[in-house]
Amino acid sequence: MNRTPRYTLNRTVVLLVPRQPFLDWLNNVDPDDQTLTVDDLRDDNEVFLIPQFSDNSDSEKWVEKRWDFLFEHMLMGWVEDEMAWPQDRTLAMFRDWFDIEIHTMAWDLSDDPLFVEDWQDEEDDEVIEKNHLH
Repeated sequence: MNRTPRYTLNRTVVLLVPRQPFLDWLNNVDPDDQTLTVDDLRDDNEVFLIPQFSDNSDSEKWVEKRWDFLFEHMLMGWVEDEMAWPQDRTLAMFRDWFDIEIHTMAWDLSDDPLFVEDWQDEEDDEVIEKNHLH
């Protein structure tokens, strides 16, 4: 491997980092699992690649336009029963429950080809190879 990063992805990286209200909701939904802490929830966050913008405020606006989808995605990751989800979700609640971290540079340090798996069609487990970057 080359010691100097060479390839960047034309994406901005967004992390949704859970905060205390998210943990409170989890503890309320599953009171038997009181062992989680906010640090546990922040240990391994999902990363979202979004279009690349020149200004972080544009990235934040992009996320806020899609807050409902992202909120549902984060809830589904912990509780599949949608009836247990908060029903009156708002952008303000989303902002209270998650810190939005934006990172403008996504470096690809691997020489392996980049693959994309389409999760929309769960019956098709085929991995689709996207443009080779190397």
